[in-house]
Amino acid sequence: MRYLLSVLALITGFAWSNEVRADDLPVDVELMLAVDVSYSMSAGEQEIQRQGYAAALRDPDVFAAIQTGYHQRVALTYIEWSGVSAQRTVVPWTLIDTPDDLAAFAAALTTSPPVILRRTSISALLDYAPGSFAVNGFVGERRVIDVSGDGPNNIGGPIEAARDALVASGFVINGLPLMTREGAGQRFHLDDLDLYYAECVIGGPLSFSIPVRTWQEFPSAVRRKLVLELAGHVPPDLAVTPTAWSGVREKGYDCLIGEKIWEQFYRPDQVLP
Repeated sequence: MRYLLSVLALITGFAWSNEVRADDLPVDVELMLAVDVSYSMSAGEQEIQRQGYAAALRDPDVFAAIQTGYHQRVALTYIEWSGVSAQRTVVPWTLIDTPDDLAAFAAALTTSPPVILRRTSISALLDYAPGSFAVNGFVGERRVIDVSGDGPNNIGGPIEAARDALVASGFVINGLPLMTREGAGQRFHLDDLDLYYAECVIGGPLSFSIPVRTWQEFPSAVRRKLVLELAGHVPPDLAVTPTAWSGVREKGYDCLIGEKIWEQFYRPDQVLP
């Protein structure tokens, strides 16, 4: 059903409602931080993610980025995701307009442990996201979904359809591909996960992706990403076209690679095309 909605959005021009309610509070950006907790992520890696985001949110540069906006306030939420029906709100939509708000949001990330779940459905996350934005009580100049993950989509609807439907509705999708070689999901590891994110996941005006190749890079990558997203400024070396189609490969990129790897793993008699 979710996949059909995504396809309809592309065919008919249907868009999720952008109606502004009288009590919606204007902000510069509504930012969903969506973090991978699939089985391929170890407990230690998930803890690194939580702590990395918490540290970045406390960084003075992040609040300074918020202060560059017209309203000088933003709305944030932190979501953990994995499979088709596995999206968990860790910190609900929260108004951020003071350093204390950022500190409280960061503290909330450490009050409960991450829950490891199975499979990886970026498309299901993207299908889920608009409903959360629609009822969050804010109206932003920009609506941004920030996806971090260590593997490609391997279940749910095709990632391109979900992405394109959101971009057509005015969302921006940014990426933080985690290219470390740890965790339990090595058979699904992509050496070019950064290219997968560029070709298949991110999209919208000034969308960008920052690869993380070692966990030591993670805190600084998150801080940089947050500063860019909250300030609404992306340097030329990161910016891509509005549809995120970089054309790096002459024949295009196979955005179903994750599903094909999963099929091969469970049906080893089949040969991937």
